[in-house]
Amino acid sequence: MTTLIITICVLLLLAYVFDITSSKTKIPSVILLLVLGWAVGQVTTYFEIPIPDLTPTLPVFGTIGLILIVLEGSLELELNRSKFSFLGRTFLVAFLPLLLFSFGLAFAFQYFGGTTLKVGLANAIPFAVISSAIAIPSVQNLGSKNKAFVTYESSLSDIFGVIFFNFIVLNDIIETKSIGYFLLEIIIILIVTFISTIGLALLLSKIKHPVKFAPIILIVVLIYEISKIYNLPALIFILLFGLFMGNLDEMKHIKFIQRLQPDILNKEVHKFKELTTEIAFLIRSLFFLLFGFLIKVSELLNPETIIWAVAITVGIFILRFVFLKLFKQPVRPLVFIAPRGLITILLFLTIPVAQAIGLSNKSLIIQVIILTALIMMVGLMTNKTKDAEEEETKED
Repeated sequence: MTTLIITICVLLLLAYVFDITSSKTKIPSVILLLVLGWAVGQVTTYFEIPIPDLTPTLPVFGTIGLILIVLEGSLELELNRSKFSFLGRTFLVAFLPLLLFSFGLAFAFQYFGGTTLKVGLANAIPFAVISSAIAIPSVQNLGSKNKAFVTYESSLSDIFGVIFFNFIVLNDIIETKSIGYFLLEIIIILIVTFISTIGLALLLSKIKHPVKFAPIILIVVLIYEISKIYNLPALIFILLFGLFMGNLDEMKHIKFIQRLQPDILNKEVHKFKELTTEIAFLIRSLFFLLFGFLIKVSELLNPETIIWAVAITVGIFILRFVFLKLFKQPVRPLVFIAPRGLITILLFLTIPVAQAIGLSNKSLIIQVIILTALIMMVGLMTNKTKDAEEEETKED
């Protein structure tokens, strides 16, 4: 037990070193975490150290990490009228490529895998979603506009991807009735979000006990999981809750918001944001260390899937280039920032057995994640300085 605790502490301290040195090395910390986790796995295998099956813990860390990362990102975002045009472009760049890529890959799975379009979509959607868990931490050294774009885009991509995936997987037949239920679920989660957000804001402003932020985070996770039980798009709640708490200054003129004492609440939100960032770092690090630990060489170097992995990766970046150009966003470095990761793994693990196909397997998932992460790393390493990037963005 002592050895295990020491190992975990050392690994997390190394993860911290990776995080603080990434601005100098330009290597995304997730790449180093995956390599470190894989190396630990090789050591335990070589020395025949008995390790229980840790695969079931991966979705747990992934889900909690997804909640905290989307919450962390939304707390950082400023929401005001001057940004509505920017938000609109980000919304479209997040949604349209996801939709087009999902259907394109689904048709390929249908043609080469001999399956239906619906099953093809269930297996294609995980590859279409940008991982906010990788993208957001990797762009901390970019200019503010590019960083905001990536945060919004990747968070929205996660939300759209999960909603679209659940809609396809949970409905045997796509018809008017199922679309009606889907719209009803959106309305219900918006109502839940409004009530929960106001309630949590009141709790945060009223609790005088020294322990106040941990219960708030636990309630947020609880609401997310209960919403998932009823097939509600729970990430909408996370995003809107974070946006509300992080933008109280923009709503000071509303009488109800004034009752929350926004000046005092803002100080509490700042502390809450710091705690969320700390916990998100720990969970994200554990997830990618664990994922790297579970990677097998045979899966990484599987020749049967490498052509598909390269084709999918090329398709991802070509489509991204086209849409960035179309919506007049700076191509460099944004075109390189389209990693697949945490959400891709989570969706892949939740594909029902009846809808799984041979073409979409763990090897293909791993190879696409590694390839997109490496391309992002090269793009960030060859990127201009932050100041130069800011000037280029302003000129656009």
